[in-house]
Amino acid sequence: MNNKQFTIITFYQFKKDFDQTQVLSEIKFFCTFNKIKGTVLIASEGINGTLAGLKKDIMNIPGILRKHDFVNLNTKFSYSKFMPFQKLKVKYKKEIVTLRTKYSDPEMQTGKHISFNEWNNIINDKKTILLDVRNDFEVQIGSFKGAINPKTKNFTEFKAYVKNNLNNSKDKKIAMFCTGGIRCEKASSYLLTKGFKNVCQLEGGILKYLEKIPESKSLWHGECFVFDGRVSVKNELKEGTYKLCHACRQPVSIKDT
Repeated sequence: MNNKQFTIITFYQFKKDFDQTQVLSEIKFFCTFNKIKGTVLIASEGINGTLAGLKKDIMNIPGILRKHDFVNLNTKFSYSKFMPFQKLKVKYKKEIVTLRTKYSDPEMQTGKHISFNEWNNIINDKKTILLDVRNDFEVQIGSFKGAINPKTKNFTEFKAYVKNNLNNSKDKKIAMFCTGGIRCEKASSYLLTKGFKNVCQLEGGILKYLEKIPESKSLWHGECFVFDGRVSVKNELKEGTYKLCHACRQPVSIKDT
């Protein structure tokens, strides 16, 4: 790997019992001192972040959080030839991923986690309802074969989709996926609280699947939108063909320009 490449870490964990002020202070100081950029969200329910920097510095992030008992961090690593963030943002929010409901507690319960190795079997089961819980513009760039697009503009609209479309499917098997897994944690917890019996989710999300599953065996079609300067990634997490339109702030393919 070229030493000039930047290492990108994404991480999250739902955890209520920690010192939010101390965690924010330590992460912000370390990142600022080591010229790491990206976004970290801290809330009473846990932490969610994507950061980029030199590998020797980025690899210290999980250790800093382990000192605060974040021992089940969902971490993923990828690389970029350029710095994919313009600045560092470490801030408090009400939720680390916004759903606005009391009927979801991922620290207490989530759907069954399905590994990337088992995911194709889930997709190929015609009885399974395969649900893409990302926003509509993300789905347009790429998704799994046979997946349902709820056509939501933001994640909070997922609740209305469930009410209007899934209430008669509480006994059916529902498999869901998202970019890195965090939205599925909340969505699957919400479904279980609402009485759904058989809910599972892609562990590590689309990013882990694209990283680990060879293109020859992949059931993914298109590319995967990411919330950084790369805009999209494809198989093996290689940089994709999309760029962000400066006028409409929507991803557009280089092929279309």
